[in-house]
Amino acid sequence: MKKGIIALALLICLGATAQNNTAYWQQEANYKMNVDMNVENFQYTGEQELEYTNNSPDTLKRVFFHLFYNAFQPGSEMDVRSRTIADPDSRVGDRISKLTPAQQGFLKVNTLSKDGKTLQFEEVGTVLEVTLDEPVLPGQKVNFSMKFAGQVPEQIRRAGRNNSEGVALSMTQWFPKMAEYDFEGWHADPYIGREWHGVWGDYDVKINIDKDYILGASGILQNANEIGYGYEEEGVKVKRKKGEKLTWHFVAEDVIDFAWAADPEYIHDKRTAKDGTVLHFLYKNNPEIKENWTNLQQKTEDLLIYFNEHIGPYPWPQYSVIQGGDGGMEYAMLTLITGERSFGSLVGVTAHELAHAWFQHLLATNESKHEWMDEGFTSYISDMAMNEVMEMNRENPHQGSYRSYLRLANSGVEQPLSTHADRYTFNAAYGASAYSKGAVFLSQLGYVIGEENLQKTLKRYYDEWKFKHPTPNDFIRVAEKVTGAELDWYLTDWTRTTNTVDYGIKAVEEEGDETRVILERIGVMPMPVDVRVTYADGTSENIYIPLQMMRWEKPGFEEKEIKEDWAWAYPTYSFTLEKPKSKVVSVEIDPSEMMADVNRENNSYSQEQQ
Repeated sequence: MKKGIIALALLICLGATAQNNTAYWQQEANYKMNVDMNVENFQYTGEQELEYTNNSPDTLKRVFFHLFYNAFQPGSEMDVRSRTIADPDSRVGDRISKLTPAQQGFLKVNTLSKDGKTLQFEEVGTVLEVTLDEPVLPGQKVNFSMKFAGQVPEQIRRAGRNNSEGVALSMTQWFPKMAEYDFEGWHADPYIGREWHGVWGDYDVKINIDKDYILGASGILQNANEIGYGYEEEGVKVKRKKGEKLTWHFVAEDVIDFAWAADPEYIHDKRTAKDGTVLHFLYKNNPEIKENWTNLQQKTEDLLIYFNEHIGPYPWPQYSVIQGGDGGMEYAMLTLITGERSFGSLVGVTAHELAHAWFQHLLATNESKHEWMDEGFTSYISDMAMNEVMEMNRENPHQGSYRSYLRLANSGVEQPLSTHADRYTFNAAYGASAYSKGAVFLSQLGYVIGEENLQKTLKRYYDEWKFKHPTPNDFIRVAEKVTGAELDWYLTDWTRTTNTVDYGIKAVEEEGDETRVILERIGVMPMPVDVRVTYADGTSENIYIPLQMMRWEKPGFEEKEIKEDWAWAYPTYSFTLEKPKSKVVSVEIDPSEMMADVNRENNSYSQEQQ
């Protein structure tokens, strides 16, 4: 997929629109970098050539670069936030404030020019503010050249050196990275806690490092037969260049990021999956974890195939699972995970991070603003995949997400999903919101539109928005196109408010030879309602009450089972059963329990309760 063709197509395409109702476009940033790493003091220098194309309709008078490693300094926003939030991430705590100069991280730009002309810039925390000599016009392509220097911090959060499992280098968010500019403007967010937004592009990266270090990285190794360590073609003898260092040359196309990891004790295994994707596994030479990491390899292929079938084909030629980091974190064509885990945990974290290859690195939402689309969609599909690949046989693989969301909804500290990822009052509320409530968004949507329609929606979402930056509105519009239903109400209430779902059975009354069931809407959020009635003779009846504002009926019900629409403003709704009350054993709202009702105690009636 060549970028020039994409850029031209995007400029003239009027079909795919973002939530500002303008023709879709996206910027392009192609990097060439040469980096030299000193493994004695963990400092590095680099040269970067950046070809930047302004595909927007706007004239840009300035640009911004991220300098993420500056977060790992005492007094940084990440440090202060971690020391002042009520429930800090235990991996960070007050550790940054205690780092010595030799332990801290930094990333500094020494020189910067555009098309050969020197530019003025200012380092403001984790952001480089750049004043342009001349504006970049719509459709214009410019070249930025810079020299930069950095120091890898001690492992604190995601990135760093010498993590708790002894991995030497986890090099993520390590280079001066152009900030995203889209229909909402610049996204030059400081690095405070989490989540990013990146520009699509190609990366050509050369890393010069001690010859004993083994690397895994985004992209394809271009000089495998010089490097070896399992990357070389079978039967080819490695001819390493003489000297104390080797230069690893990687190329990654159509990505929003570039990451790498290195350690002198890495074991490197690889396998080719059924779809042709080459899977790389790099992990420490530790006998206690080798069996798990060996067994992980078949499961990773199984997960890959599952995601291919249930979302869409993985488009890049390789994917690497690498021991490193401080838990699990996704990057372009790779993940860094801690590796000293039980086998189930190892597969679980791999499932989640691999799923991010689709829900973030292929369908690249702004995860600072829409973190629930990134983490929630990933949690949803990875739970589905784990249920199958690990043969868990759970009727509802998302029960954990529902429980977590319900605790949040009843906690009194919930904030809307539209909250910026750094603006949550509590870290725990962020986690329950982004991961759990985000996953329930999809699972509950399956309740609203039907599971088959949900699966069609996910696949069409992939087809229409891969290699783009979709928004929440873009996703819900796909669901509307698949079904014909009006679903703006669902997106609005679930993601932009803290309104909750709570329906109850108010009364079951005898009316001669018939029975009247009265339901009530207690929560503010509207929903269509499924009801199951069980009779004394052992038969049961399914009843579907459409939501009027949805202007659509979920498939799967016979005509006689579908009742009149329920308009949201009416707090109660009643329907008649053609049998006496004495024959009605039970009435239950949402027997599937896929509706995230915050109080299920009022969802059922039974004769035994009378």
